[in-house]
Amino acid sequence: MRARLGRECLYVPSCRLGLYLALRHFCPPGGRVLMSPVNDDVILFVVLAAGLRPVQAPLKPHDASLDAAAVPEDVWRGLCAVLTTNLYGNPDPAPELAAACRARGIPLLEDAAHAIGSVVGGRPVGTYGDASVFSLSKHTGAGTGGFLAVRDAGLRDELALARDALLHPAGPGAELAYAVRPYAEAAVRGLRLVRAARATLRALGRQEREGIRMPLRPAALERAVAAAPALVPFHPWVRVDLHTYRLTPGPARLRRTERLLGRLDATLAAHRAGTEQLLASPWGTPPAALQPLFRVPLLVADRDAAIAALARARLTTGYLYDPPLDDYAGAAFCDPSPAPGAARWFARHALPADPLRAGAVLGVLRASGARPAGRHGG
Repeated sequence: MRARLGRECLYVPSCRLGLYLALRHFCPPGGRVLMSPVNDDVILFVVLAAGLRPVQAPLKPHDASLDAAAVPEDVWRGLCAVLTTNLYGNPDPAPELAAACRARGIPLLEDAAHAIGSVVGGRPVGTYGDASVFSLSKHTGAGTGGFLAVRDAGLRDELALARDALLHPAGPGAELAYAVRPYAEAAVRGLRLVRAARATLRALGRQEREGIRMPLRPAALERAVAAAPALVPFHPWVRVDLHTYRLTPGPARLRRTERLLGRLDATLAAHRAGTEQLLASPWGTPPAALQPLFRVPLLVADRDAAIAALARARLTTGYLYDPPLDDYAGAAFCDPSPAPGAARWFARHALPADPLRAGAVLGVLRASGARPAGRHGG
């Protein structure tokens, strides 16, 4: 990854831990961070855990990229950093954001969890900011790990010490569970036991989400915010769906991650081909430049009905971020977007489709009579 990005890279057991390290290093406690409201709620809680105030940005309706030109000047003046999302791998306008941050003397941090193969302005996503975080659980399917890339290579040792202070040791049981997990998941899919498996995970407390967003628990969250910056008070929110986010990687994890990362170029090519097929459909929005998207946000009039039709065909839809974070968390925990309409429209209509299942997804949508969403505001 150092060779791909031309930047020093630090392995972390999860993207969310890497983001926490970056926020703590580059942002003073109490600062305000501009971020997208169409994002995983875990990211909101990571920002809060770092002792920072999330400020929700205006978005462009067709792809939920950050609309830098629509950010009011009084909002810019109050920021300590900007955090991009690169939702589903579609790049945020990093060149514009980097210029705006330089002019104001604040850091640009890039969340590239979905964008390990995306390019903007002729450069890889993750090479514009002071720091960027990537996930190895997305395009590679490694199921663990990520890395933190930094512009200043001299920061690596300091960040490594901060990382190590937060890690938990991995016991033999954790390594064994990780080693057998791919085979167990394949067996569950083959035996059509997905629903039963999910019910078991919920009963064991390993899958905390009943809906798209996790329960906010505002009273408990207020107490955690009062203790920030600190990660431990936020464990009930930050660890959701990934209880191993601070686990020291063992040999099995590292070997499998390295093997899957070695196939990255072939994986990106497959994602790019599926992305092209999905975006050319009636529900797609052709981009300025084709990217190997992690998920392709098809825009569907009745998104929930389409999800139900896909589920009947055993096609699971994940990575939904509805409602936007300012509607979910409210003004108690973030500054609302100055122009929330586009984010609400996108969150309501976006159907994240797996480009590796493009043909199957399009077949279901056509057979179900799913209608494309009209233009925003129309």
